[in-house]
Amino acid sequence: MAPGSVTTPVLDEKTHVIEKPKQQEGEREQWDTKIEFLLSVIGFAVDLGNVWRFPYVCYRNGGGAFLIPYLVMLVFGGFPLFYMELALGQYQRCGCITVWKRICPVLKGIGYAICIIATFVSWYYNTIISWAVFYFFSSMQSEVPWKHCHNPWNTPNCIDFEQRAEYYRQNITAKNYTTPNEEFFEREVLGLDGDKYNIDNLGPVNWRIALCLVGVFVLVYFAMWKGVKSSGKAVWITATMPYVVLTILLIRGVTLDGALEGIEYFIIPRFDRLGDYSVWVDAAAQIFFSLGPGFGVLLALSSYNKFSNNCFRDALLTSGVNCGTSFLAGFAVFSVLGHMAYTQNTDVSKVAREDVGLIFIVYPEAISNLSISSFWAILFFFMLITLGLDTTFGGLEAIATGILDEWPQLRKRREIFILVLMIYCFLGGLATTTYGGIYLVQLMDTYGAPISILLIVCLEAVAVSWIYGATRFEVDIEAMLGPQHPAYWWFWKICWMVISPIFLLILFILSLYIAPTPRYGEYEYPTWSIVVGWLIVCSSLVLVPAYAVYKFLITPGTVAERIRTIMIPEEAPVHTEEIRVYV
Repeated sequence: MAPGSVTTPVLDEKTHVIEKPKQQEGEREQWDTKIEFLLSVIGFAVDLGNVWRFPYVCYRNGGGAFLIPYLVMLVFGGFPLFYMELALGQYQRCGCITVWKRICPVLKGIGYAICIIATFVSWYYNTIISWAVFYFFSSMQSEVPWKHCHNPWNTPNCIDFEQRAEYYRQNITAKNYTTPNEEFFEREVLGLDGDKYNIDNLGPVNWRIALCLVGVFVLVYFAMWKGVKSSGKAVWITATMPYVVLTILLIRGVTLDGALEGIEYFIIPRFDRLGDYSVWVDAAAQIFFSLGPGFGVLLALSSYNKFSNNCFRDALLTSGVNCGTSFLAGFAVFSVLGHMAYTQNTDVSKVAREDVGLIFIVYPEAISNLSISSFWAILFFFMLITLGLDTTFGGLEAIATGILDEWPQLRKRREIFILVLMIYCFLGGLATTTYGGIYLVQLMDTYGAPISILLIVCLEAVAVSWIYGATRFEVDIEAMLGPQHPAYWWFWKICWMVISPIFLLILFILSLYIAPTPRYGEYEYPTWSIVVGWLIVCSSLVLVPAYAVYKFLITPGTVAERIRTIMIPEEAPVHTEEIRVYV
């Protein structure tokens, strides 16, 4: 049989068997067990945002009533895209760059853009994990160091929890004060010194945070260096531990005085909020970024599945677990915040906040007032570390799989390639470990991924459903799952072709119209940094039209012939199993 040829022996009038040639570089590695794949997907989708962002967004947008837009966006936007990427990766068996040769070559720039976005995320997300590592080791004392104000890093304006609680009871208003947990985070962990450091003056590298970052990348390297054979083993711990810790924290939280008030604050429906379009936008953004389509991770992870794996059932299970985890985290967090408000005789809204301060300032203070606070702090920050590591595994695996599939000769030196990738990401993130690094983290978090990824996934959905073809994609899925799976094809086609692209495009336009600005505390970012932020957004998006122009110019033929050629798949996926196509 000649290279690239296909034989189609007829078995019966309903089924054909198509044999594809084996890969020249050897068979593609696969997950050792199905559970390792599921844990990896769940670990990627469930991240730090499930602990701190979802609970506050849920409260801010109507509490229990927020479930309505949240579930609507899950059914019509988040889940269809999540399922589409799992099926696409499993059938095409390649990463985010090579997959476009098999779908629509002119849009290969999408794959490069995904790698750039994943790189930006790695530069700051791992620094957040390194903060959790710092807290984790700082908690290994008889008493957590952020409970009182008698530490070297505290200022005269510091007022601890007990003193503030006494002020609240006596109706005394304390002005211009700081808290020990706030000073621990900003002065001891970050190394901020008043207004000395900011985006204009990042200052030198904070060597303690840099060392924590080195530790994070060392862990990630040894989890990834052997591919899914090693990362699949790591997720047994990193993906399951958060649920153990969240359950323990929830049990402890609901037994505290004031816990019910915190939970009511979190879930009591406020149906009047449903008339506000911003609530629906928040729901769409939350479900989209929570499930994580478009980052190339789902493509990469599912590409190592067996061809006949039931990816539809996987999508149902993992997306359901992800959403359930958000609510589990919300109950655990707000039960403790309710206790904190109870002891201060104030409202929960006075202690809840939306940014990372919830997990690095507010929640640590609540923990500090529990008995055996060090134990609870160690548990909590170990959970944050494992949540972060899972997401990092996925993001960097998307880069690695994309590059190694595009240049397969590098697979023979995977260990060296992964080492180079770790060093590159560490050096890129080193600026975020400076004394003013928090301002750079906020800048990257605002512009590194949230805006550009919306357009990237919109283009991906259009390419799969309109250019490659929803019907053709349906045939691919039936080849894997059989004609009975999944049911209601008309629903998935409508979502992929119309609903999902439209809601992503609307989100992207709103992100441009309601231009986001990074914020940390009361600090206002200068104009030049906002310009840099938008350049970061454009740096990934520009690769899509740039590659399209390049592909058009290097393709021979007339203008019409070139356009037709660059829209047609250049190669077919290579499968080592028989493919049953039902006709």
